[in-house]
Amino acid sequence: MPTARPLNIAFFGSSLVSSYWNGAATYYRGIIKAMADRGHKITFYEPDAFDRQAHRDMEDPSWARVVVYQADEDSARRALDPADDVDIIVKASGVGVLDEWLEAAVVQHQRKHAHKGMLSIFWDVDAPATLERIHNDENDPFRALIPQFDFILTYGGGYPVVEAYTALGARCCQPIYNAVDPEIHHPVEPDPRFVATLGFLGNRLPDREARVHDFFFKAVEAMPDSRFILGGSGWQEYAPQFDNLEYKGHVYTRDHNAFNCSPLAVLNINRESMARTGFSPATRVFEAAGAGACLIMDHWEGVEQFLTPGREVLVAHNGNEVVDHLRKLTPERAKTIGEAARQRVLSEHTYRHRAEEVEILLQARRRRTQRQPKEAVSLEAEE
Repeated sequence: MPTARPLNIAFFGSSLVSSYWNGAATYYRGIIKAMADRGHKITFYEPDAFDRQAHRDMEDPSWARVVVYQADEDSARRALDPADDVDIIVKASGVGVLDEWLEAAVVQHQRKHAHKGMLSIFWDVDAPATLERIHNDENDPFRALIPQFDFILTYGGGYPVVEAYTALGARCCQPIYNAVDPEIHHPVEPDPRFVATLGFLGNRLPDREARVHDFFFKAVEAMPDSRFILGGSGWQEYAPQFDNLEYKGHVYTRDHNAFNCSPLAVLNINRESMARTGFSPATRVFEAAGAGACLIMDHWEGVEQFLTPGREVLVAHNGNEVVDHLRKLTPERAKTIGEAARQRVLSEHTYRHRAEEVEILLQARRRRTQRQPKEAVSLEAEE
């Protein structure tokens, strides 16, 4: 249902059109598409970097304008120039190039146009890692910028992240969690390419690798008569070590439903910083639940806020518990758990729900801003 006051939003992020080494792609697509469905106009600015344009998994969408710029300051500056008349300007974390420059430039751009009511957002898609970086470096340039953004929105993290950002001077910090787009992630028929006892999909990253060895490879080794599949970039050296493991490499978004619906169960493993902070469900959680998959998830605080353990998801504290779940799991129980998870996310955790949360925040702040004198438009007095 469209809103009475559509917003014009400029969004600087890693990539909307490519999920290649870009775990935030599904999140961006879900949020932005849902915002567009409610009448808002979004332009997404992404750099031509990390070979993502060569690995696109979607064409430019009808619900957002995509602007690809070269990965240098002059090109980024030219991309920023047309954003003079937007209502909201967003800088996401983890663009991967020119992050420090873009963060400062977005704040300066909003200040220049504050008299028009323009608001700025830092959208942190990896808040635990961002906060850890800042706390380890008192001279991190982003530290001074935090109080200058009108909003800090986060991909997850719950109250620990909100408290940490507030202590650093954030005016308003709120998690906007991952969710599911039912039009994209839904049940499909099993695909012989992905039939297995357990599947895991995730890129090899430094703060996830040890957990993958514990939660996934330990199960592969403990169950030699079962078949396992592994998707994601960077794991090629491990696949030959196991006769019962098939490595799929990068799995394009178009195959995620098949990947989730074909194994008996699928596994989600959070990165160390996300698991430690808690309240950080990955996009894979909602993709799998939306497809009606039986999901086994590593334990972290706040799981119950999203899915009920034992009924809508199976939770494991280590690899031994993953093995225990698999040995007890029947196809009938797996189907029951997957269906329950699907109903839960459709009723509470779609991107339509998340877009409504964002909209309430933005519209309320804009109304307060417009009631203030122009000289106070920075909102500092309000806080």
